[in-house]
Amino acid sequence: MAAIYPDLRHKVVLITGGASGIGATLVESFAAQGARVGFLDIDETAGRALADRLGDGVRFEACDLRETDRLKAAVERLRAAFGPITGLLNNAANDERHDLLEVSPDYFDERIAVNFKHQFFAAQAVMPDMIAAGGGSIVNFSSIVPMVGIGGMPVYAASKSAVIGFTRSLARDYGPHNVRVNALAPGWIMTERQLTLWLTPEADAMREDRQALKRRLMPIDIARVALFLISEESGGITGQCSVVDGGWL
Repeated sequence: MAAIYPDLRHKVVLITGGASGIGATLVESFAAQGARVGFLDIDETAGRALADRLGDGVRFEACDLRETDRLKAAVERLRAAFGPITGLLNNAANDERHDLLEVSPDYFDERIAVNFKHQFFAAQAVMPDMIAAGGGSIVNFSSIVPMVGIGGMPVYAASKSAVIGFTRSLARDYGPHNVRVNALAPGWIMTERQLTLWLTPEADAMREDRQALKRRLMPIDIARVALFLISEESGGITGQCSVVDGGWL
């Protein structure tokens, strides 16, 4: 059970990549706070099923976030339905493994679009709402991958490093408008995707060795920190990166 943040009730929150994994837990967690939650995802089937299950106050828009015009149009529809957006969680990403020597220019551009470009344009789309409202909070999702030197996905690592620089730049530029911008860097979170694709017995043993906390981290571990960062309980925090990795050493 997460803490209750009264200021989140009726707050309009936008979540990217909300149909599954960490994103779906974010949608559920903010809905449980009484926020009005709009979420975007390319997976229309999973997105609509989640919105239908959660009911009033939650709205799904199918959107390929790599297509900026469609992203902006989806944000406009959510704004029309719920009102000005004052909370943004840039969660969508894809950690597909790849090798430097096999990356083409097209693949590079597509990975940047999936893992960073949409964060830039989602923030651009909601910033006028936050300025007009006298404040807001953005949480951009980074990763511990570039921090601890995990290999096998160099474009992903580069994009997640970019998120931190982007976060600090926006925090500086829009702090005078009372807009807070922070990054959140998950460690190895046991989503269904991770369990299916990457969690072998050998990998789990490595995780056990590297993490100070000897339990598997779950999506709710990330959602609890995200709730705090969007809430005014974190009103003095901006330009920071919160690492939630169980103590990856």
